[in-house]
Amino acid sequence: MPELPEVETMRRGIAPIIGSRIASVSRPPCERRPIQMTPSVELIDKSVRGKRIVQIGRRGKRILIEMEDGQLMVIEPRMTGLMLLVEPPTQAHLRLRIELSDGEHREVLFWDRRGLGTVRLLSGEEAKVVLGESRIGRDALEITADQLREQLTRSRRAIKVALLDQKHVAGIGNLYAAEILHLAGIDPRTRCDRLTKPQWVRIHAAVSAVLQDAILHEGSTLSDGTYRNALNVDGGYQNQHRVYDREGEPCKRCEDGVIRRIVQAQRSTFFCSVCQRKSGVFRSK
Repeated sequence: MPELPEVETMRRGIAPIIGSRIASVSRPPCERRPIQMTPSVELIDKSVRGKRIVQIGRRGKRILIEMEDGQLMVIEPRMTGLMLLVEPPTQAHLRLRIELSDGEHREVLFWDRRGLGTVRLLSGEEAKVVLGESRIGRDALEITADQLREQLTRSRRAIKVALLDQKHVAGIGNLYAAEILHLAGIDPRTRCDRLTKPQWVRIHAAVSAVLQDAILHEGSTLSDGTYRNALNVDGGYQNQHRVYDREGEPCKRCEDGVIRRIVQAQRSTFFCSVCQRKSGVFRSK
């Protein structure tokens, strides 16, 4: 589930390890399915041991731990991964331990209930290719309105589906796409090539507003309770959701509509058929 706001919250949460040296990298005993690590954890440990961490970055939904020699440890949480500075929710799903030889914190952990997350060690040159804009789109918090429109305006896909394509814009997932389109007053079924320039401007403004607000609230912890911040504490943005997972409930904005749920590209989409009429114009009372 972690999308841009949750991953950015993780990034900020583990930022205190900047300046620390890596003492070791290990894979704790785990009977669950192993996560994908490239290269092996033994080779990762050998390559980064003793190196100082100089930056904690983010690329879309990935966390980048940068070493003084330019190497990057790229951690992708995917569905249920967490980066933690404290004890994890369970020991059974602890996948990676990075021990530190100095600094305020002596370890950073990667925990993943479903085991779909990945860890990759890349050189600086490899990172330019693997994380470059030919592979991953411009970050959702950095893309301009014109760039967003240029990336998607020729697509015949529904706008909700298109916003999930990480090759065009990085960081938006299913939850926040629904929230963004409700704030923008756009029907999620509208084809990209039928949106007007003013509608693209509204979508872009909603991208920034929703994602920034979600980061301020440290992300969304849903009913399964999986997502937690680096200190193993719930996020708060779930209390601000306009449409996501609110099927059958009244719309908080127009008060006339009821939140509907449909399926697009095998994912649930929540929206208000009154606010998000196909005309794309929200008429306030």
